[in-house]
Amino acid sequence: MTLPAGLARALSAAKTLNRPTAEGRVRAIRGIAIHVTGLGAAIGDTCSIAAEGGKLLIPAEVVGFDRDDAVVMALGDQHRVAPWDRVQNDHRPLAVPVGAGLLGRVVDALGRPLDGGPPIEGALRPLTGDAPSPLQRAPIHQPVETGVAAIDGMLTLGKGQRIGIFAGSGVGKSTLMGQIARSRAGQVNVIALIGERGREVGEFVAEALGKEGLQKSVVIACTSDTAPMLRLKAPLTAVTIAEAFRAQGADVLFMMDSVTRYAMAVREVGLAAGEPPTLRGYPPSLFASLPRLVERLGSDGTGTITGLFTVLVDGDDMNEPVADALRGYLDGHVVLSRRIAERGKFPAIDVLASISRLMPKVTTPEHQKRARRLRELLAHHEENRDLVAVGAYRKGADPLLDQAIAKIGAIEGLLFQGPETRSAADTQKALQQIAGG
Repeated sequence: MTLPAGLARALSAAKTLNRPTAEGRVRAIRGIAIHVTGLGAAIGDTCSIAAEGGKLLIPAEVVGFDRDDAVVMALGDQHRVAPWDRVQNDHRPLAVPVGAGLLGRVVDALGRPLDGGPPIEGALRPLTGDAPSPLQRAPIHQPVETGVAAIDGMLTLGKGQRIGIFAGSGVGKSTLMGQIARSRAGQVNVIALIGERGREVGEFVAEALGKEGLQKSVVIACTSDTAPMLRLKAPLTAVTIAEAFRAQGADVLFMMDSVTRYAMAVREVGLAAGEPPTLRGYPPSLFASLPRLVERLGSDGTGTITGLFTVLVDGDDMNEPVADALRGYLDGHVVLSRRIAERGKFPAIDVLASISRLMPKVTTPEHQKRARRLRELLAHHEENRDLVAVGAYRKGADPLLDQAIAKIGAIEGLLFQGPETRSAADTQKALQQIAGG
């Protein structure tokens, strides 16, 4: 009997959604990699490990294969896993709840509450999303107001832009992120805190973000002591949640701190799965996953996701592999300088080392002219800072340096505003007073 075409398609879809579970057994455990024999699976399938005779179910994901074994990584603590424990596969990719119910909440990498609140209610969305088609992306022509004068005045961002914040440890990147999150940069904030100390997560939510910022934010926190697979999945969870808000037409501000901790998790998982090490031990999969993560942001013609990625540069080395690779995928970079931070200036943004590639598209010619003039004065003063400091410069010898010396106090007052936010109008007024025009 031949079924009608519509009914045949419906039955085929139903079979796909309700594939029978497959069952295997743990054969070996090598570090964080669990080798399972007899498991019918595909890369990305979620499964459950029945530890302690089935009393404890540990979620896991298939990450590779070793001959006839499926290589599985636990999405959590795997200390109770033992040889010949049962592993059941439901043939579905990992999914997390999305929607307005997440606003004001702090969740983990799997969308489970960390703030003591009720379970998250919302439609489930798989983490395996696709980037918008290049031809669907709307042109970026609207500026984003971050409340940070150094960015709004000198490194203006556009809605849908992706930019990196590059900094060493202890120079104020988390404080800067909280400052931007409290501003009007996005209708919704999705903030991924990857590999942070547990103490810093609570401090960021309570102090840097604050009650006002949290009300329009979703925080995905995955501390340094969690399983590598969770630290690997947390950014994908955050991007998936941001995509759901974008699909509703919202302008989303996506913030991830930090890409370096994510890269370390990818390295742990990749090496355990059998990948060969490359630069500084990072596996090839890292340099394939970074552009996929970045490209899922931006505009899809319905809403926008503006992305801020912090990069913790080891030893303040801006050319280390993760920082060097990420700069090529982003639309600009903001460099935080330890030298400026040591002078007690905040935010410690090195304007001369930073750039926004889309600033010419989202600002007026007058704004660009003033920014270039201020950059010229600042650069000339930095070149001659030691000469001026020791009193070896004679006034009148260099007219441009005379102007820079006269205006350096106003310039630093504009760029290093402290923890308070500043409106874009006030930034433009101050910029005009310093640079003229």
